[in-house]
Amino acid sequence: MGYFRFPKYVSVAEKKAKAAKKLKQLQKKNSDIQPVIIEGNSLANTWWGKAWNSNLTKYADFSNRVGRGRSYLRHGAVLDLKIDSGTVSALVQGSLSIPYKVEISIKKITQNNWKNIKDACHGKIDSLQELLQGKFPKALAEIFTSKNQGLFPSPAEIQFSCSCPDWAYMCKHVASALFGIGSRLDENPMLFFKLRGVDGNELVKQAVKDNTNKLLEKAKNKTSRVLEDINISDLFGIDMESDSTNIKPPKIKNKKQPANSITGKIKENNQKSDKKQKNSLTKKSYKKAKSNIKDIDIILKAIQQAKKGIAIPALQKQTKIKDRQRLFNCVYQLLEKGKIKRISRGVYMKV
Repeated sequence: MGYFRFPKYVSVAEKKAKAAKKLKQLQKKNSDIQPVIIEGNSLANTWWGKAWNSNLTKYADFSNRVGRGRSYLRHGAVLDLKIDSGTVSALVQGSLSIPYKVEISIKKITQNNWKNIKDACHGKIDSLQELLQGKFPKALAEIFTSKNQGLFPSPAEIQFSCSCPDWAYMCKHVASALFGIGSRLDENPMLFFKLRGVDGNELVKQAVKDNTNKLLEKAKNKTSRVLEDINISDLFGIDMESDSTNIKPPKIKNKKQPANSITGKIKENNQKSDKKQKNSLTKKSYKKAKSNIKDIDIILKAIQQAKKGIAIPALQKQTKIKDRQRLFNCVYQLLEKGKIKRISRGVYMKV
């Protein structure tokens, strides 16, 4: 007669040690391994990560199932997680020595939904800037998190599979990978738009246009180009194409008025004032851009000197850059240019 046996108890320390050992083995064979490492008690820290996790638990289909994956994620069991257009692939360490393969497919946002979202964001420049910095955008929260019409997917739009023998609808390995997505969005919010099959830069360009028009109106000078491309890059902390604003300034035809003409003098004074204001803004833009380039060089040098990689807190201390968001923006630019690579969450090293 067979007897039912409870599974052997495994402590948290043992689970973490097992996952860490397997991660080292995988990294020796494949340097492209991207584990999800949780620092502290929170699974996510930015608006993006928190909103993703909140969306998972908002639906009854998932609310009583995804919680099983939280502990797995905290123990470092998600050894690799990669996000692509409409798909997520992950390796999750379970009870066996070989990690399980998790595949998640997420339906892309329809063009009609995306258009409605962009229209709803029009004119909300301040909120868009906050959003791109990973902050909580109160004015856009309802637009983005609206059920079935927002940016975040519903359970019906998510399909998944796992190589484990668990018969459950959603096993703990899938659940840990789903929460791992939220942690990954902490590092790079633009991955979210890639996952949903849309171009997040469209919101950036719209924000740039709104900001340009706002400054032009404020300066009462619709014939000068207020924002240079280099200033746009510094403003949002990302690389922009040279034609990202899609704004072509009209040609200026200067007609000199007679010296004794009152109208001519007024126009001449206005032109001098506009030129002075433009020069002032250009100098400010150049100063900001120069400062940004200097920070990037300092950060790159610090990362290159760290043979085994360096974490964000240590990097901030070494570079003495007080603005943590600015530090993240510079690191993101270096990642995009392929000058550094991420070896774990918040830890970077030279390529």
